[in-house]
Amino acid sequence: MLDLILRNGRVIDGSGNPWFLGDVGIKDGRIAAAGRVDLEARSVIDVHRQVIAPGFIDGHCHSDLMLLDHPHSEIKLSQGVTAEVVGNCGLAPAPLVPERAELLQSYVQPVLGRTDWAWPWETLPGYMDTLARCGPSSHVATYAAHGALRIAVMGFDNRPAAPHELERMKQLLAEGMQAGAIGLSIGLLYAPGSYTSKEELAELCSVLPRYGGLFSTHIRGEGSSLLPSVREVIWIAEKAGVPLHISHLKAAGRRSWGQVLEAVEEIENARARGLDVTCDVYPYAAGSTTLTTVLPPWVLERGIEGALETFRDPAMRKRIREELAEEQEDWDNLVCSTGWDSVVISAMHTEAGRALEGRSIADIAAARGLPPADAMMDLLLEEEGRISIVYFHMSDDDVREVVRYDKSLIASDSLTCETGKPHPRLYGTFPRLFAKYVREERALSLEQAVRKVTSFPVQRFKLGKRGLLVPGYAADITVFDPETIQDRATYQDPRQFPAGISHVLVGGSPTLQDGAHTRARAGSLIRAVSCCSH
Repeated sequence: MLDLILRNGRVIDGSGNPWFLGDVGIKDGRIAAAGRVDLEARSVIDVHRQVIAPGFIDGHCHSDLMLLDHPHSEIKLSQGVTAEVVGNCGLAPAPLVPERAELLQSYVQPVLGRTDWAWPWETLPGYMDTLARCGPSSHVATYAAHGALRIAVMGFDNRPAAPHELERMKQLLAEGMQAGAIGLSIGLLYAPGSYTSKEELAELCSVLPRYGGLFSTHIRGEGSSLLPSVREVIWIAEKAGVPLHISHLKAAGRRSWGQVLEAVEEIENARARGLDVTCDVYPYAAGSTTLTTVLPPWVLERGIEGALETFRDPAMRKRIREELAEEQEDWDNLVCSTGWDSVVISAMHTEAGRALEGRSIADIAAARGLPPADAMMDLLLEEEGRISIVYFHMSDDDVREVVRYDKSLIASDSLTCETGKPHPRLYGTFPRLFAKYVREERALSLEQAVRKVTSFPVQRFKLGKRGLLVPGYAADITVFDPETIQDRATYQDPRQFPAGISHVLVGGSPTLQDGAHTRARAGSLIRAVSCCSH
């Protein structure tokens, strides 16, 4: 007697193989059979030739704190997502050293969101245990995050780590890997990651091979320095002998459009030399980040509070304004190549500031009668540095090329956003993949797209026996209609749930049924399978 049978579906098993008509049987949270299933079951759902696929994996997002505040995960489950990978871009809420707690919290808040409760952990294992105890509706796995490690050991100091400091960071990384982290993420665009040399990062990454860990990176520059930045992280991975995953591969800024093809060539050349390199991409031509990322890197040397002090100095203001007006050789000045009208406020910290959400910096500056750079600095002062933006700086053609690339997987890179106008990728990434790139543009086959959000990320992040509809694997399953699946979230109205996804099972438990959340909480913390032998 099976627990459940999904009958009469187009079964796409996640491997990339063609779909077949059949059933999927589930017993004790696992796939019992896929094909013609003649056994009896306590419950049967006829899916009427909808697609039965493994549950989708969001392999790069920033739900680290949102999962604790909203463990039912409605936003992601409505997209068919049954597991999320957090701790990306060097940003994570642990380790939390009491004397540097405010530094870490101000560092991550524009991306991970604001909490009204005290964080009850100090270590990465402690944070992971908290995730496990919260009983989420979907699964979650995490990286150890370089920015958090560096802040715990040396704050925002813009200098090389002393030998004892580097050794301490290595110890904290090993502690996280032993607890089941999937690898190390870095954010070389963000201070203090941007202050770190490739040699220091290679030494830190030398911890990873002991645990089979992955090196994941938001590269140093995605505009004019895209190719040197890709080469830098390839050098680090080769030096440390670790597999490399490049986050949200893109060419940002009009002057760099087209360079993603050269970046892909760099990846292929590295793979030809024997380095295991992959990447992810979100299916939108606009990004989302913090407003502070447009600043010259030196401005953030003393953290957010130090940057705010800098804005109060007229001479420093003048220097920032002048640097933002010209292309820079040592950092990507995207507002110079893309324009202030492409920088749109998505979330403000204060109640008073929220009236500006959805407006560009250029528009706000014109209304205030100020140069855009000065308006930007004033806004950061008014909002204590806590402003999130949507950044229109990519080419649709470039995005399509990376989506089609066979070494790319699809991820949302979604930020937590309690207010305002979040990037629509928070609500729409996975339905958009199937609506735009499969059904409308035919850039991918249905089976290729399913592989990019199921078995491929499971393999890449070592998430255990899931991601394929084969006996013995976890019954994390998404059922959708390929003719009607559709993202509804727009830049103007982003808080809209998608259409066309009828059922989602997590560990065999119906969690989305006929499009409605059942309130089941069958998710778990996924600890990297490689950690168990160390």
